[in-house]
Amino acid sequence: MDYNFTNLINAFTQLKKFRSYSLSRHHERFLFPYICGTYFSYRKVDVLRIKSIADAVSNNLTDSIKYLEVGCGNGDFLEKVREYISNAKGIESNIDIFYSFGKIKPEYIEIMDVKYGIDEFQDIIFVGWMDPGQDFRKNIAEKTDIIITTLDPGLSLAAEYEGHGFKKIVKWTTPSWEDVNIEINNQFYSNLDSKSLQFLSDLRGAHNFWYVYSKDNVKSHLIIDNLKKQILHEENKEGKIIPYDFEKILDECGFSFHQCLYNNYVNSKTILWKIDFL
Repeated sequence: MDYNFTNLINAFTQLKKFRSYSLSRHHERFLFPYICGTYFSYRKVDVLRIKSIADAVSNNLTDSIKYLEVGCGNGDFLEKVREYISNAKGIESNIDIFYSFGKIKPEYIEIMDVKYGIDEFQDIIFVGWMDPGQDFRKNIAEKTDIIITTLDPGLSLAAEYEGHGFKKIVKWTTPSWEDVNIEINNQFYSNLDSKSLQFLSDLRGAHNFWYVYSKDNVKSHLIIDNLKKQILHEENKEGKIIPYDFEKILDECGFSFHQCLYNNYVNSKTILWKIDFL
């Protein structure tokens, strides 16, 4: 992620001010994603889906799998993934994201820029951020058979890999940090009346698209089979998944699990977190 030192310090100053009047400690992860969260919204089911894919690729031996997150930022999502894939690693180009705030960089995050290439072949590469206008898909595609992205395709070329020998096999949709950011500001930190709030809420959208790519047919079938089992687990009320604390903010903002968002302007609907097999 490209974010200069001055902007980081300014953001941190604003965060400290925000904490003096914040209505929820979880709001800051969506209002200050570079410092406190990620540039995409996720639930525990997203992490469990990553685990399911890793189990399929590694024949349930995730301790031996090579998993790399490109552009991992402060490691927020990577830390959750490591609860299930213990040797998962990340690369981040900006060291200031740690040192500017007095954070200790975890040993499993390496400071490097993907434009210079990736050293080792990885079983899975996860791409959660690429700077708009940058195109490092070739470097990523050469070093894995499985790619998972969660990006706004309109902002980054890094979301599309069909032209690099991969086939898109699975997708689902979630809100971006900005989608949630807007709803939090409207609902909790504005003076809008109820009619205006409802009007704006009706316009809400979800702009993060999770894609799973594969260039290995055998692995593709294994991944699809495992994700179908994962869906059954997600829908099993008796074996209910315990969510992360911050997921309640997504619910309050109208981005509940499997909630349907309607867009009357283009006559379409999106069911959040619904897996589609392609």
